Amino acid sequence: MTSEELDGLENQSVGDAVSQQSLETSLVWTPQTIALSILLFIAAGLLEVGGGWLVWQTVREDKNWTYAAAGVIALIGYGFVPCLQPTSDFGRVYAIYGGFFIVLAFAWAKQFDGYLPDLGDLIGAGIALSGVLVIMLWPR
Repeated sequence: MTSEELDGLENQSVGDAVSQQSLETSLVWTPQTIALSILLFIAAGLLEVGGGWLVWQTVREDKNWTYAAAGVIALIGYGFVPCLQPTSDFGRVYAIYGGFFIVLAFAWAKQFDGYLPDLGDLIGAGIALSGVLVIMLWPR
């Protein structure tokens, strides 16, 4: 925020400033921004789940320390990917990401550990993903 914007905020109430900030961070979703956002959520999820899985392999499965090192690098990458989202609402971005994380965690476990999600897992993941898509695409 520039010093001129800060000076202008001195005469506003906190509510006015929050409302103005919310308007500035709103986003009109297009097919392109939706696709970009979903791809970024998937990339973040693969880095986080993959990084966590690699660390898990070292700590819980007695794999070589290089697994953990690779996991740490992936987790660092994960920390930056959400910053590329087309919206700047931190809390909303991370809340939406949570639903994608749930689905990706089950997909990763199935692919790499042979885990078969049960009906409760699938229903819960579906509810979570549906919920975060409502949060993501709700008109604001």
